[in-house]
Amino acid sequence: MAALINVPSKAKRGDIVEIRTLTSHIMETGFRHTADGNLVPRNTITSFTCRYNGAEIFRADLFPAIAANPYLSFFAVVKESGKFEFEWIGDNGYSSAASASITVE
Repeated sequence: MAALINVPSKAKRGDIVEIRTLTSHIMETGFRHTADGNLVPRNTITSFTCRYNGAEIFRADLFPAIAANPYLSFFAVVKESGKFEFEWIGDNGYSSAASASITVE
């Protein structure tokens, strides 16, 4: 599935930057039924993790009440140039990853 990541390309040392992520996923709750009356199987993203230069800086547990295509926004203090790594884990073996780099001056 596709992910959109918004991380500033440059920042000053010690700046607080906003990081925004949007991933494409249906987020099926497992509570709906088809027209035939069959239960639609649950298919959700259950966790999101962000690492900055290998250290975990943000984690979120997601639940069936989260809308399709989950959007997350959070802030981080940048002290050195490096890479943000994003990982989404979900039901049925779902896994997706993305990354973005930042230059700290």
